[in-house]
Amino acid sequence: MSLPAEEFAERRAQLMDVMGRGAIAIIPAADEKARNRDVDHAYRPDSDFYYLTGFPEPEALAVLVPGREQGEYVLFCRERDPEKETWHGRRAGLEGARARYGADDAFPIGDIDEIIPGLMENRERVFYTMGCKAEFDRKVMEWLNELRKRARAGVHTPGEFVALDHHLHEMRLFKSPVEVEAMRTAAAISAKAHKRAMQYTRPGLSELQVEAELLHEFMMGGARHTAYPSIVGGGINGCILHYTENDALLRDGELLLIDAGCEFEYYASDITRTFPINGRFSAPQRQLYELVLKAQAAAIAAVKPGNHWNDPHEAAVRVLTEGLLELHLLRGSLERLLETHAYRRFYMHRTGHWLGMDVHDVGDYKMGDDWRILEPGMVLTIEPGLYIPEGSKGVAKKWWNIGIRIEDDVLVTEEGCEVLTHAAPKTVAEIEAIMAR
Repeated sequence: MSLPAEEFAERRAQLMDVMGRGAIAIIPAADEKARNRDVDHAYRPDSDFYYLTGFPEPEALAVLVPGREQGEYVLFCRERDPEKETWHGRRAGLEGARARYGADDAFPIGDIDEIIPGLMENRERVFYTMGCKAEFDRKVMEWLNELRKRARAGVHTPGEFVALDHHLHEMRLFKSPVEVEAMRTAAAISAKAHKRAMQYTRPGLSELQVEAELLHEFMMGGARHTAYPSIVGGGINGCILHYTENDALLRDGELLLIDAGCEFEYYASDITRTFPINGRFSAPQRQLYELVLKAQAAAIAAVKPGNHWNDPHEAAVRVLTEGLLELHLLRGSLERLLETHAYRRFYMHRTGHWLGMDVHDVGDYKMGDDWRILEPGMVLTIEPGLYIPEGSKGVAKKWWNIGIRIEDDVLVTEEGCEVLTHAAPKTVAEIEAIMAR
C-alpha cells in the first residue's frame, strides 16, 4: 500500500486552517548523513516533513502560504538531471513535485534565497521549528533580516515566530484510518518476524543469527527498514534495556529477549517478546514471566478513552509490586512499596510511549501539570518488564540473569482499545508449542 495524495493534502489543509491567512510555514527536509568516507546512511525523510508532503527525497523544502493566489503549497526540490540520476537514482523534479506530490508551485532548491524572502514578505507570523537544524536556523534569520532592511520601502516583516512542532505534533498524535492501516500492516509483519525467531532459536546460535531471521521476515513482508536497531539479548544481555551488540552465543537454560519492529510506509511497529532459548521455561523463569504478562494485561485494560496517560503504568506497577512481594523479592507493605517506588530496582522504565512515524513518537504526555487524557486515534506501547542481572544483592541465584519484557502496540478506540500486535505469541503455552514445532 501507499498513502494516497489526498491524505497529505488533508494534513496540509488542516495545518493551514490553524495557521490562518497571515502566516507562512517553513518545513525543511532532513539532510543526508555520512556513514563513513564516501558512503552515506540510507536516507530517511524527516517525519514532520514527510507527514505533510509525502516527498521522499533529500535537498527539499516545503512552504505553506495560506491564501497565496499562485498556490498555497510550494515545494523546493532538486531538478531532473540525467547524469546524476544515472549514478544515484531517479528524481521527481519540478514537474513530479507538482504532478505526483501535489505541490501548487515548485522551484529548484537552489533558488530558496531568492524566492523565500518574497514569500515571507507582509506575512504576520512564521511557523517554524527552531533549534533542530542550526545552519537552517541561521538561514531563516538571514531571510528575516533581509526583509528588515527593506522596511523603508514599505515591506512588512513578520513580527512573530510560532513553534510549528507544537501544532504539527498534536496533529500527528491522532492517527487517521489510513495511518492506522499502515500501522496494522507494520504490526503484522513484525509479529510474523517474532514468531519466526521463536521457531529458529536454539542453544549454540548467535544473537546475530536470530537478528538475521527478523530482518529476512521484515523485508519479505514488504518493510525495507527496521523502525529502530533490533535488540536481541540472551541471558544477562536481556537485562540491558537498549542492548544492541547482538553478538553473543545463546546458552541453554537462559531466556532470549527480542525487542524489534519494522517500519512500513514510514510507520513504526514496536514489539518485545521474551522466551526460553531451549523452548521450555524453567520454574523461576515462568513465575516471573507470568507476573510480567499479568502486569501487561492490567495495563492494556487501562487503555481506554477517558483514562489518563499514566493509568496503564500505575496498573502495571501495582501488579508487579504485588507479585514481587509474593515471590519475596520485595518486602514490606504494598502501599509503602508503591509509594517509595521500590519496584524500580527490578523495573526501571515507564510502561509505554507514543508510537507512530517515530518509534518514540511525538505528542505531549502532560497538558500543563496533568497527565494527558487518552482519546481515540492515539497509539501507544504497553511494555512492562523485570530485570535481575547476575550478582543482584539479596536476590537468590535462581532469579539471576532473567530479563523479561513483553511489549505490544495498542490503539485507543471509541470502545476501549485494539492490540495491533496481537498476532505475536506471548502466552507460555503458545511460545512453548511454537518452539516445540
